[in-house]
Amino acid sequence: MQSLIWSGAALSVVGLAGLVWCIVTVARARRAGLSDEALRAEVQKVLPYNLGALGLSVIGLMLVILGIFLG
Repeated sequence: MQSLIWSGAALSVVGLAGLVWCIVTVARARRAGLSDEALRAEVQKVLPYNLGALGLSVIGLMLVILGIFLG
């Protein structure tokens, strides 16, 4: 069960890195002083990556909990 815990932790870290990337990308777009439409388009481009990173992080945490529960 150790491998389940460590693989889940690795997935969670990758998901967290993806979330940080999304935050940095949107913050840069906000600092660039884009118009409302351009900022909205930038956020819409980042949104699928944000949801994917969040899902990956959740799956990783579920694997960690499952590994602890089974171990």
